[in-house]
Amino acid sequence: MARMRLPARSLIAVLIAGLPLASAKAGDHLWSGDWSLTLGGSIANGPSFYGARDRKFLFSPIIALGKQGKVERFVSRNDSASLPLYESDRVRFGVAARLLSARDDGTSGDLKGLSEVKFGGEAGVFAEAYPADWLRARAEVRHGIRSHHGTVVDLQVDAFTDITSTVRLSGGPRATYGTSAFGRAYYGVNDEEAAASGLAPYDPASGWQSVGAGGALTWKATDALETSAFVEYRHMVGVAADSSLVRQKGSDNQLTVGLSANYRFDFTLD
Repeated sequence: MARMRLPARSLIAVLIAGLPLASAKAGDHLWSGDWSLTLGGSIANGPSFYGARDRKFLFSPIIALGKQGKVERFVSRNDSASLPLYESDRVRFGVAARLLSARDDGTSGDLKGLSEVKFGGEAGVFAEAYPADWLRARAEVRHGIRSHHGTVVDLQVDAFTDITSTVRLSGGPRATYGTSAFGRAYYGVNDEEAAASGLAPYDPASGWQSVGAGGALTWKATDALETSAFVEYRHMVGVAADSSLVRQKGSDNQLTVGLSANYRFDFTLD
């Protein structure tokens, strides 16, 4: 793929301009080097909200940025948009963020009588490691903005193998932990909401929300363009499974299937 050469005043440089400089010399800045920006999105059929029984079509973006290295960077549709602050061939970490859709009784009739979850997002940090060339482990810790005021921890491990030169199979376990503030936003039912919805009151504590696994079959159409068919299964556990919303109107079993596509842009910053 042809490589573009961008000046340090490009958009990516603006995003990281607040970081300390490694050196004042041209070409020795923290952002200097060969980079890859992956952009794309996925459309899936899955639960209409966390713990839902009914289903709807959902769209989510895929955004990943990182320096090119000897180890191939694995990108999952589950990854939040991220910007690495440090990376080597085997380890990298940085900042991560994602948008959260609003949730109300227009999302599902099962939410009638419950308070709206506002449109917002989560911001935090990520860390990932490549114990082997075919294995990636990633953790994200994010704090809610506007939608909720809790903290969420997402853990995932993906093994990947090339069936052919253009077809890759990947998959592995997933788990999510949330604090009580996150749980109250998505699973809590106060006395007023209980009277309006018919659900039993529920005040969740911090704890594990779900465990499961996911997999994808990816076709590398070109050196830069990838398309995937994927499936994700989550089983609600702990404080999420104990919610009256999940027990009375939802489901412990959360299955999502869909298609995704993403394009990688390679460029160099001085």
